[in-house]
Amino acid sequence: MRGIEQIPWLYDALMAVSDACGLARWRRRLVGGAAGRTLEVGCGTGRNLPLYPAGLAVIGIDPDPAALRYARRRAPRVPLLAARVEALPFRPGTFDSVVSSLVFCSVADPERGLAEIRRVLRPGGELRMLEHVRHPQPRWAALQDLIQPAWTKVAGGCHPNRATESTVEQAGFRIEEAGRAARGVMRRFAARLRPDHK
Repeated sequence: MRGIEQIPWLYDALMAVSDACGLARWRRRLVGGAAGRTLEVGCGTGRNLPLYPAGLAVIGIDPDPAALRYARRRAPRVPLLAARVEALPFRPGTFDSVVSSLVFCSVADPERGLAEIRRVLRPGGELRMLEHVRHPQPRWAALQDLIQPAWTKVAGGCHPNRATESTVEQAGFRIEEAGRAARGVMRRFAARLRPDHK
């Protein structure tokens, strides 16, 4: 059974509702801070792609060719590739910025995906993320744990209870406080590689 994330027209419609309820503002801030050569991982149907600053060199990847067809219509000039974040087809140090928007909840191997992002970022490069995460209050986190198996199946791989911020920090990134935003389970932040990380 395909989940919501594997049905592009349905996922895109749900994202349109979320954008109308305020997510679009978070998206604009997320991509507005990208600089230099930029990779968007898990670009999906391409909702972020038209929002990047003019003249920015952006490449989008997503594992779902059907979603990429939507993205290509939305942003015809952006190069798009079918690829997974766990196996990025780029040389080390290729990008100044990597952007991830509502992706790491459904990445099969988040640690591997972050290691690949670390590899393709140039020294001093920036990871910019917009993700939903494990709720900070234990009772709500317990509810996320309870619904996770069914939710993951229905949504097509989404894990509502992932502690993505902690995973990012364990992968060798330092989350910057400047520009960090949190509301409920939503987080938007930028992170840079820690120079001491091996």
